[in-house]
Amino acid sequence: MKDVTVIGAGVAGLCVARALLDRGAHVVLVDRHAENGPHACSWWAGGMLAPFCEGESAEEPVVRLGAEAADWWALRTDAVARRGSLVVSPARDRADLARFARRTRAHRAVTAGEITALEPDLGERFAQGLFFESEAHLAPRAALAQLREGVIADGAVFRQEDADPEHHAERGLTIDCRGYQARTDLPDLRGVKGEMLILSCPEVTLHRPIRMLHPRVPLYIVPRGDGIFMLGATMIEGRAGGHVTARSLLELLSAAYAFNPAFGEAEVLEIGVDSRPAFPDNLPRIRRDGQLIRANGLFRHGFLLAPAVARMVADLIFDDATPEVMDETAA
Repeated sequence: MKDVTVIGAGVAGLCVARALLDRGAHVVLVDRHAENGPHACSWWAGGMLAPFCEGESAEEPVVRLGAEAADWWALRTDAVARRGSLVVSPARDRADLARFARRTRAHRAVTAGEITALEPDLGERFAQGLFFESEAHLAPRAALAQLREGVIADGAVFRQEDADPEHHAERGLTIDCRGYQARTDLPDLRGVKGEMLILSCPEVTLHRPIRMLHPRVPLYIVPRGDGIFMLGATMIEGRAGGHVTARSLLELLSAAYAFNPAFGEAEVLEIGVDSRPAFPDNLPRIRRDGQLIRANGLFRHGFLLAPAVARMVADLIFDDATPEVMDETAA
């Protein structure tokens, strides 16, 4: 049996721990926090398992590797809903919708009537859209909690400490999954600031994530159930500022109102800010230096790409298989 220490209990670390346990490893999971919470980037995730939508701006591996995610999460949690994704645009931005359609696949065009049939509470505010029927979404906090409970129930030992990966690697095989916290050891890792809102609006019912095309930033709303919605998310280069900007707050609230004017009376339950770890091309990296393996750079695709990255880490350890995202030059 292989003994492995995984440092970082966010979405990357928990997925790696799960993949290693499934291959028969003895896993020690280390994190400086006792529980998942607002300190973690994955706490503020949208939870959209939408590889084809992401293909509009992401590199090809995101689409292909992300296709594994919905089945992976559905097998290990009950937090997944398979209801597709809907992309809409105001009439003035129809050119943006046409561009989105050209750059993606696995969708069909929908008319105002079809949009209303899918989401009655949108009314007929949007004349055209794209429906990605095979996509899914999950409740991130529930998924993280269930995954954590599962790995511990299956034998992973949790230790709360502020661990030094290199120190641990001196004693045995160690996987560093600390995300942006690892920036001092990964000089090419940058932070991309994201801002989002949690709203309560019982008057509105939505069944699936909805993206509204915007000339400056992509905006989406994700139903959490019981009248709760996640609205996000901005992408601002650089980690500067731990609070949402006034401009972003106005844009997000204006977007909610455009989805349905009832959101004008919504209660703002939470305002979240995170710093997503990203390498220059916004693709993840696995780097190995002896007993230390670093898995990082999930950018805004944490729940979408963590299962594939975890699989690659396990294959590297058990089969000596070179991961597709292995960064040999930086190892």
